[in-house]
Amino acid sequence: MAPIPGSGLAKGLAVTLRTMTKKTVTEQYPDVLPDLPPRTRGVIGLFEENCTVCMLCARECPDWCIYIDSHKETVPPAAPGGRERSRNVLDRFAIDFSLCMYCGICIEVCPFDALFWSPEFEYAETDIRDLTHERDKLREWMWTVPAPPALDPGAEEAKEIAAARKTAEKLAAAQAEAHKPPAEAPKPPAEAPKPQAGAPQRQAEAQDPRAQAQDPQARAQEREEGES
Repeated sequence: MAPIPGSGLAKGLAVTLRTMTKKTVTEQYPDVLPDLPPRTRGVIGLFEENCTVCMLCARECPDWCIYIDSHKETVPPAAPGGRERSRNVLDRFAIDFSLCMYCGICIEVCPFDALFWSPEFEYAETDIRDLTHERDKLREWMWTVPAPPALDPGAEEAKEIAAARKTAEKLAAAQAEAHKPPAEAPKPPAEAPKPQAGAPQRQAEAQDPRAQAQDPQARAQEREEGES
């Protein structure tokens, strides 16, 4: 069916007429802050403890607006006889937001969750050089990062949470074992009383009526011989 000539114009005029009759709403910014979605791309925050200076974010940034400096330190062995290790120590982490195009690639490629989006957007400056935020300023933005959404009830537990829970359980078990009182040593079995010399013979004489009928002197002589 061929479209009716002028139907598009009529639809556009209908939309115009509907909006003309409605009351206009003006956001009273900055007196009233806008209600932004939780995943708004405002500014990037740095969680410095998770950064391993792998340089992935700086390499993948299409604008080359991330500046990282570091140095190596030698870590002594954890156990006697072990080998020393070297690790990277972060000296500088800066983002130039005058060049950043808010693509979020740096946050996506970070393997250790050191970068996060914050919905804050009020950081305009009169000097463009002040838009380069050093690591101290990036750390302050971490306090404005919203909490992640809750997992579904039937979702699988996150690997990070499972690993942290297992580590906490092992630590609690080790502490309980350290505070446990030592077990008492088993007592040796009591020794049976040693029979006295001549006791079996006297017991046999007491049970034998013929021995009771013998001469007392003969019985005393036999007892002496048994004791010797």
